[in-house]
Amino acid sequence: MTAAWWVLPAAYALDRLLGDPRWLPHPVIGMGKAIVRVEAAIRRLFRPRAYRAAGILLPLIVAGGSFALAWAALRLLAGVSPWLAAAAEAVLVWTTIAAKGLRDAGMEVCGHLRRGDLPAARRSLGMIVGRDTGHLEPPEVVRGAVETVAENIVDAVVSPLFFALIGGAPLAIAYRAVNTLDSMVGYKNEKYIDLGWASARLDDIANYIPARLTALLLVPAAWACGLDARGAWRIFRRDATSHPSPNSGYPEAAVAGALGVRLGGENSYHGVTSFRSYMGDKTRELEPEDIPKTARLMFFVSGVFVVLAVILSLWWSEAWFLTGR
Repeated sequence: MTAAWWVLPAAYALDRLLGDPRWLPHPVIGMGKAIVRVEAAIRRLFRPRAYRAAGILLPLIVAGGSFALAWAALRLLAGVSPWLAAAAEAVLVWTTIAAKGLRDAGMEVCGHLRRGDLPAARRSLGMIVGRDTGHLEPPEVVRGAVETVAENIVDAVVSPLFFALIGGAPLAIAYRAVNTLDSMVGYKNEKYIDLGWASARLDDIANYIPARLTALLLVPAAWACGLDARGAWRIFRRDATSHPSPNSGYPEAAVAGALGVRLGGENSYHGVTSFRSYMGDKTRELEPEDIPKTARLMFFVSGVFVVLAVILSLWWSEAWFLTGR
């Protein structure tokens, strides 16, 4: 089930205009509740030594169930009206995108820094990152915001659009379920090292192509935004694989090169310090304006991807029509 050619631009336009309104029930909330219940059931039914095998059930039930529910709902609506089903599909895809919310979160941090309110900037950053933020100086606060926006160009924008392109809203919803699973159980700690491995691995696989496509699109995005396109190309090719994630390093390295800054370094999580390899060259200190620059890169990349998706959808439709005849 691939989406009609206008579904993705409609969904993207809804996100740019409305973001994530609180009055709209969000599928991720239901996914989170489902994950908690399925995890509890697995822990009741299986012994700890079986958690690794049982971990496969989490994405199978949650992501598979999310896909099935979205598919069934759209099929029912299609029986009433194809236009109603397409409109519902646009709304479902909209719920998987978070470009406006990501930009707004970053700009909240930027706004506090512009006003010189470092404590407020630290608190706002703490709402969108897992690292400790109470001790960070302004350049490190900016780094946290830039890294978060850059990484989530993939998770929050390009990946859901990519899966909506190839599989419609059901596949985009399934991707969002996989991403939610990774954020809840995909940790390499004692609690989830066995139970969450399958969810984490599936998230890595799902984001593999979108992450690399995003890095490639960030090069012309840097040129269009008046930033360093050559730097984006050079740094993503040089530093992307130094990131501990198989995917996050691609958008982060490209953004670092485009901005002409260095990302990565020391982070503290619950009082424990860890070091992440540097990406980019430290030609200058990070500054608050790097946050809106990163948001502009995100909007350019996502906009270009939507245009490409429309072209591909129309091409597929025409090819199918001609072959069908």
